[in-house]
Amino acid sequence: MRTSESRRAALAVGPDRPPAGDDFAAAIDSHRRDVVLLCYRFLGSLSEAEDAAQEAALRAWRARGQFRGQASLRTWLHRIAARVCLDQVRRKKGRVPPMTYRPPATTVGPPEPPPTDVAWLEPIPDEFIVGTGLDPAARYDLRESVSLAFIAALQVLPPRQRAVLLMRDVLGWTAAETAGALDMSVPAANSSLHRARMSLRETHHRTGREAVASAAPDDPTARRLLDAYVRAWQADDVPGLLATMREDVRLAMPPTPTWYEGKAIVADVLRQWVFDALRPAGGYRVRATAANGQPAAVFGPADAGAPPTAVQVLELDGGVVRAITVFLDPAIAARF
Repeated sequence: MRTSESRRAALAVGPDRPPAGDDFAAAIDSHRRDVVLLCYRFLGSLSEAEDAAQEAALRAWRARGQFRGQASLRTWLHRIAARVCLDQVRRKKGRVPPMTYRPPATTVGPPEPPPTDVAWLEPIPDEFIVGTGLDPAARYDLRESVSLAFIAALQVLPPRQRAVLLMRDVLGWTAAETAGALDMSVPAANSSLHRARMSLRETHHRTGREAVASAAPDDPTARRLLDAYVRAWQADDVPGLLATMREDVRLAMPPTPTWYEGKAIVADVLRQWVFDALRPAGGYRVRATAANGQPAAVFGPADAGAPPTAVQVLELDGGVVRAITVFLDPAIAARF
């Protein structure tokens, strides 16, 4: 993460102060995307984030008489949204990617059925983080703070640590601002921030996953790699797909908990299951997109009119794919 000014710029996607009178609701709504993005970082689910943002907007409307303009409207809404999200994360477990749920599979077989006691991490379309007119440093901060690896790492933090880290290292708030928003002392806020940062470093070390993909979706190298990846899918070209991947590539397919590590076993999965047992009669239709500030692809049967069934989010490293997370959920795919 960069300077507080860069972080604040990355979160500033609407006007700071509301108009008077009946336009207050419109002013709140102008920050909706920003508030949804903050809630997504807390919750790891776009659908839950949208519900939390709606609840925050309702609370803000009911408390509109308390807004005096000492802080920006954006900051005031963030305080309310953080409290809404804290209430939620205290009641439920954090969302997880398969890579942190269990070790990789060592044999190829039918994908395991989804467990009923696990809530999986979900992706977010790049429409929530693009088009903000930010400078390159601010865009990098924004992309870093929504990468799948970062969101996954946040989910293992205790609720208060998660809130402090987001307020300090993502929103760029001071220790005093953070402590005031969370009804805690400044020393307690600083202690929580230190523990949260240490936990994140340990998570990244243990999983071998950095906080952000090495290239943005619009980077020329990333774009060429994604184009080659999509063409290989459309042509049922397993060697072409493998050529885009690192030797220790990881493949996960939530909501099944089964995941694989290494090009050899991934090749067997692709040949035996994806392009044999599970392949639709007309093949696959794949379209390039972006999610969580990373290259991605919308995926489904090639039959005319068939809806998409999955979204694949790619993590890149040095011009090759190092991890593929395939979200096998038509409801998620429909958002892309």
